[in-house]
This record gives sequence, C-alpha cells and structure tokens, in this order.
Amino acid sequence: MPRSIHGGRHELGQNFLTHRPTLARITDLVGRTSGSILELGCGDGALTRSLARLERPLAAIDVDEHRVHRLRKALPGVRIEIADATRHPLDAEVIVGNIPFHVTTPILRRLLSSGRWSQAVLLTQWEVARKRAGVGGGTMMTAQSAPWFEFSLEGRVPAWGFSPQPSVDGGVLAITRRGSPLVPASDRREYEAFVRSMFTGRGSNLAAVLATAARIPMSRARRCVAAAGADDRRLPRDLRPEHWAALWRHVSRG
Repeated sequence: MPRSIHGGRHELGQNFLTHRPTLARITDLVGRTSGSILELGCGDGALTRSLARLERPLAAIDVDEHRVHRLRKALPGVRIEIADATRHPLDAEVIVGNIPFHVTTPILRRLLSSGRWSQAVLLTQWEVARKRAGVGGGTMMTAQSAPWFEFSLEGRVPAWGFSPQPSVDGGVLAITRRGSPLVPASDRREYEAFVRSMFTGRGSNLAAVLATAARIPMSRARRCVAAAGADDRRLPRDLRPEHWAALWRHVSRG
C-alpha cells in the first residue's frame, strides 16, 4: 500500500480492527438503530463491509486517499470519501467508527456538540470508553454531556485484536441522544461551566464542593444536595446524570 500524503500508519494513528467478535458486536449494535450511517475512519474496510450488509444508507470516510480509492472499487454501493473525521460534517442518524486513538478527545467533543445524529457506536481506548460510561467514576466531559446523552460500555477489545497492535486495549462505547433532555438546551453553556466548577472545586464532601463552586452558603448547599437526592459523602465523579440535573435546577433557581 503506498504511503498517504498525510503520513504512514503511525502518523495517521491507524490501528485496524481485526477482532471478528468485535466487528460482529459493533454491527449488531448499529443494526438495532435506524436511519443513515456514517463511518469514521474506515481504513481497509473490515467494518465497512459488515455495515454494508445492513442494507441501509452508508457513507464512510478516511484520510488515507489510497485506502479510500481501493475501498471504493470493492464497495461501489457505499459512498466513500477522503475526509478528516475531526472536520467532516456528522450528517447521519448513526455515527460509527474505530476512532484513531490520538484524536479521540477532539472527535468526542465534536460529536457531543453536533445536533443531528441520534446514536453513536465508537471503538476507543479502553480507559476512554470506561470513563465516558462512568465505570469507576464519571469524568467532567461525561457529566457535562449527561443531561443530553446516555453512555454505555459495550465490550472490551484485546490489543491483539488490532493491526498493528497498540499498547492498550480498546473499548466499545455506545452513546444515545436523550429524547427528553434532563436540562434545557438553553442552559447548556451555563450548566457546563457549573460542572467544570464542581470538578475543579475543593471540599471534603459534596455540599462543600457545591458551596465553593456555586458560591452559595453551606446551609443552602446542603439543602440542594438533599433535594437532589445525592449522598453528601460522595464527590462530583460519583454523581449520576439525574443528580447533576437536579443540582443544577436547585442552584440555578436561586
């Protein structure tokens, strides 16, 4: 395979998925959805071929022009384009892909700020998938998005299931846009700032962190925590989406 103008596999962050159970798992998850599909980073097309069997509108993109040209010949019924996943419009109902590990965060940020798609199935580093799904504690990015999206961890992929083999395992992360958001879209910017303040605030318990982050008296912070149904002994990483939404409601009303 000729070298892409963007570099070789290392520069492009390409770790091609060869693990057949994961290919089947991702295809099954996408098969439970409906509507058009956009695959990010199609590479040599192992997942593209599997998705094509769903017989739904399918587009695939990759930055490697040589692989795109070859895959177009193999799959003439699929729209395959040379494009960068960090800039290409996310213009499908379902987004799916084996995300290059070095651009996982920017792609996730784009995805969670884009307004059209309804469901996504992504293969990322194991730690990213685990943290985004809230396993072992949530992250700031997940908490900032939780009122509008649901995250679930759908499987672990051994490092040997990729070629070339990366140094870490992969994880399958499913994201679903909520039909009924827990926080109004008009509050999103202020809510995200609130979550950032909570994760960067200090305090030995939840009420103390809230009092500092929201700049409210400790007595009111305790009332907000109790009204939200949250355990004051917890910290921001332990909160569920419902707790975040309730805390925001009580704080913002004040």
